[in-house]
Amino acid sequence: MNNPELNIKNEKSRQGETFITKSANYLSTWSYKYVPDAFVIAVILTLFVFLIALFMNPTKPEEIVKSWGDGFWTYLAFTMQMVLLMVTGMTLASVPLLNRGLQSIANLANNAQKAYVLTFLISALAYYINWGLAVVVGAIMAKEVAIKNPKAHFPLLVAAAYAPTALYSAGLSSSIGLTIATEDHFLASVMGVIPTSQTIFSASTIIIFLSLLVTLPIVIVLMAPKNNIVSLDPDQFTKPTNDKPSKHDLTFAEKLEWTPFLGIVLGAIGILYCVYEFINGRSLDLNIINIFFLSLGLLLHGSLNNFAKGFKEATQSISPIILQFPFYAGIIAVLGSSGLGAGIIEWMASIASKDTFDIFTYWSAGIVNLLAPSGGGQWALQGPLQVPAGLKLGVDPATIAMAVGWGDAWTNLIQPFWALPLLGVLGLKIKDIMGYCFILCIWVGIVTSVLMLFLY
Repeated sequence: MNNPELNIKNEKSRQGETFITKSANYLSTWSYKYVPDAFVIAVILTLFVFLIALFMNPTKPEEIVKSWGDGFWTYLAFTMQMVLLMVTGMTLASVPLLNRGLQSIANLANNAQKAYVLTFLISALAYYINWGLAVVVGAIMAKEVAIKNPKAHFPLLVAAAYAPTALYSAGLSSSIGLTIATEDHFLASVMGVIPTSQTIFSASTIIIFLSLLVTLPIVIVLMAPKNNIVSLDPDQFTKPTNDKPSKHDLTFAEKLEWTPFLGIVLGAIGILYCVYEFINGRSLDLNIINIFFLSLGLLLHGSLNNFAKGFKEATQSISPIILQFPFYAGIIAVLGSSGLGAGIIEWMASIASKDTFDIFTYWSAGIVNLLAPSGGGQWALQGPLQVPAGLKLGVDPATIAMAVGWGDAWTNLIQPFWALPLLGVLGLKIKDIMGYCFILCIWVGIVTSVLMLFLY
């Protein structure tokens, strides 16, 4: 039976909604109905790339199939790195002491608006330091803030945690910025070695970064729904435990499982290794983050038994990563071998002038990223074509590189690939956040394009 009072309340709520809120609600409803699971998207993209590649190379179907099969396992090492990143990070977060610390930070969000902004800013800080670290931090913060603030819309909180992916190319782990600053990189003979002072630390990059950092949380808050709030069910997550049994009647084997000595010693060795590597000039990468998380978890969990228990609980959410990453590796291989990726890039470059080259580079990078979501892989595909074309027009190679980086990060917002770890940990599907991410993607594209026109 209809409740007149409830209907009046809902109508008033709808009347108070902004245009952005209504648009976000509409797109969220649409994406929930029509956006398939991320694995389905990966398969559809694979078939799409196959069809286009066959159309471009009708006499070489066997070569396209071979390139896909050969490339399918290219990212096995990277897949394992991402799996360990998530599992060791979540295992570390389950340490009672650290878990309480994260909960204390989450307590700062005492209303829904603060919940969205806090989640975004903490995740953005992590993305600036290292995108791999941010995957874990964003998931943890979204969960803890949602538990503390049931009035916050959980799918939007997750979108807020994922939104800073659009900023990573301006951070300390920018794959393109760091690559071209390295001696003897693969394009050094064409563009030279470009220091980070001209890329990730340049004034133009910092202005774009700060503009997005300030405006994105505003857009997120404006998208917040007024009704039909979806809260997080805390019971779906296993609460961290660190219960040590009585020492009485423990066997020798059980004492080894519960003694803190073994974990402390091995964890300390791992921490010392990380310190030694940093002292000797090693930069932050996935391997060093993983061994640091692993070692710190061993050190703080109190026993190997508790660590193993936390590790086992954390592994329940990483199956999408293992399943889907190889498919995108195959797509990237087909893009390279078929000439499809080169065709997109060359077409964009052909219609650009010196003044618009960086913007067209940005747009083409965004398109290519939808099919080949890997910063390093995209630069290997796009750099050899984009840089020589830009140099002929007199375009600064540093801005070309950053335009590719910004484009790669831009459409990450609507590419399920990098959202998989976050969604897997939090138990959502891509359709739950896609409506919000689509609006954020539009905003990032507009802001970055306009600023590039004046700054690059």
